[in-house]
Amino acid sequence: MFMGTPEFALASLKKLAENKENIIAVVCQPDKPKGRGQKLESCPSKKWAQENKIKVLQPEKSRDRDFVDQIRKLNPDLIVVASFGQILPKELIEIPRHGAINIHSSLLPKYRGASPIAYAILNRDQETGVTSMQITEKLDAGPILLQRAIAIQPNDTAATLHDKLAELGAELLVETINGIKAGTVKPLPQDESKASYARMLKKEQGLINWQEPAETIWQKVKAFNPWPAAYVGEGEHLIKIWRAEPASGKGEPGRVLEAHNKWIEAACGKGSLRIFELQPAGKKKMSAEAFLAGHQLHPGDQFGIRKK
Repeated sequence: MFMGTPEFALASLKKLAENKENIIAVVCQPDKPKGRGQKLESCPSKKWAQENKIKVLQPEKSRDRDFVDQIRKLNPDLIVVASFGQILPKELIEIPRHGAINIHSSLLPKYRGASPIAYAILNRDQETGVTSMQITEKLDAGPILLQRAIAIQPNDTAATLHDKLAELGAELLVETINGIKAGTVKPLPQDESKASYARMLKKEQGLINWQEPAETIWQKVKAFNPWPAAYVGEGEHLIKIWRAEPASGKGEPGRVLEAHNKWIEAACGKGSLRIFELQPAGKKKMSAEAFLAGHQLHPGDQFGIRKK
């Protein structure tokens, strides 16, 4: 039985099918309203399951009695979890004879929790990776089965790293299941002394403080792409910054140093930030050149100074 909701989960689900695994059910979060019309929309794993005529279950909570009873009747050999979004209760974990395993997008025990990809970039890590682990009641704390590392490239964003890790995780999942079948995968307890947590991101974390060094702001631009995005201003004056790089310019933090068709350069607490792609509120993403075609911006102007 597969439990997963977003795009990260879909890569693993497809890989299981390619590996000819017998997927008896797909469990995902309930449909949620999306877009301006707030219409209910199915998640990627549900859409795929329906297209492939696989049973779909969407419990409000994984500990609901009716849901647990349903799984007991299905009697899966193994529960596979990839970005499901809920902590599984002990009685559910104990149903399959091979237990439950999870694919997590970090090199555990580092970055347990909801946002490991973003924090790996924020903390300027040189590498990250994926871990397959046995699920226990404690969040991301179960014994490690297998791991695979990947280098973080200088221009990786959370979005690009997400896609790489989704594919890597799918490959590791198949390797793990094959190892379980062959009896060659041995659980290894996590070192609790090395555990760290990547808490769920909040929108306000994306607000740029120009007093910070350019390098720090650049990491946020990458780590918060696609959500919550690094931004300045608020409401109708909010501007999201999607692509930038640090530079060595000097000036009062938040002041524009240059504004021409290649980039907009703003001073930071240390160095400066060159902005190549941005998005004003209510508009699509655009280049610095396109933005300047519709906005007057000159050296010395303020660019989204953080309000005190």
